[in-house]
Amino acid sequence: MDTVTQKKSWYHTVLTNLTFYVLIAIIAGVLLGHFAPATAIKTEWIGKTFVNIIKLFIAPIIFLTIVLGISSIGNLKKVGRIGIKSLIYFEVVTTLALGIGIVVALLVQPGNIDRTGLDLQDASKYTKQAGSSFNWIEFFKANLTLQVLLVAIIVGILFNYSRHRLKLIHFFGRISHYVFTALKYVMYLAPLGAFGGMAYTIGKFGLQTLVPLAKLMACVYLTMFVFIFFILGSIMRYYGFRISSFLKNIKEELLIVLGTSSSEAALPSIMRKLEKMGCSKSVVGLVIPTGYSFNLDGTSIYLSMAAIFLAQLYNIHLSAGELLTILLILMLTSKGAAGVTGSGFIVLASTLAAIKTIPLEGLAFLLGVDKFMSEARAITNIIGNGVATLVIAKSEKEYVEENV
Repeated sequence: MDTVTQKKSWYHTVLTNLTFYVLIAIIAGVLLGHFAPATAIKTEWIGKTFVNIIKLFIAPIIFLTIVLGISSIGNLKKVGRIGIKSLIYFEVVTTLALGIGIVVALLVQPGNIDRTGLDLQDASKYTKQAGSSFNWIEFFKANLTLQVLLVAIIVGILFNYSRHRLKLIHFFGRISHYVFTALKYVMYLAPLGAFGGMAYTIGKFGLQTLVPLAKLMACVYLTMFVFIFFILGSIMRYYGFRISSFLKNIKEELLIVLGTSSSEAALPSIMRKLEKMGCSKSVVGLVIPTGYSFNLDGTSIYLSMAAIFLAQLYNIHLSAGELLTILLILMLTSKGAAGVTGSGFIVLASTLAAIKTIPLEGLAFLLGVDKFMSEARAITNIIGNGVATLVIAKSEKEYVEENV
């Protein structure tokens, strides 16, 4: 191939790559938000509309994938083993994330900063919802993902006992194909979603709002970086994977999450991508949807760091027992930090209310910059769930060797 042909091939690859357009859209959104904030704020509906369209696919894709996954395995003992292994993995890794968040916050002390100029907002709507404890029944009622997950598991098990199991698998397999085909075309709108989300964020809050709480943000981003490349990276190395190769494979999904601040926007896409990498449909269908509620590594890091940050902000000394209490409470409440709008604050408020040491009003300090940290949380969450799927698929011999 001559040089001219190579250049044409390179240009064609770049110009037909969705990642290229998402990245351009993010840059354009930042520029519009900075130089024309009034106009940028009006683009909020674009990002929200894209995320809402993607959300329409989440329930059917979770249902179809889990039903097909369980019914295709045929061995219900294996389904139970994968489920239990997943939950144990989630608890161990998220507890590590919580512990790392606490340790870094204690060492760096991001809360020991000048309070002048902090953008205080009303946090009453979060503190009122918090109550004295987290309500799991209400959380389940409000969490469509968990409801669909439960129904799909039951249907999948029932299919295993049906005489027409193979016909049912074929029928639902065709429906799944049509749903994913529709999703493929919707994903062409990803650059618009990323543009709207980023433009609104910068236009609404401005770059200067990052300054007062830059230390906390730096700690959150640095801690998540360390967690991804050292903790998750080590886990992947143990199972014969490379974190760098995995991140390269899901770069489109990461850019979508970055632009929309929502890991849900990339859920259907990451499920399909993991299957292409070599994970079986059954493992992907069980681990990813469950992980979206129980394996929130980024959210866990943020919650533990935020609690310590607020204690430092109010100059409250936490004893070793109180730190352990925070860790134990967050081990439970952090599992409820998905599927509900503002749930991160509700979970944090519930934790603070249970501890009764750190003022709930301190949540107001976090409202102004939470949007800028949500990208880091969402990206870490989706990476963590991808790693969990690869690890569990490999350990269950449900993985076809690929170059990951």
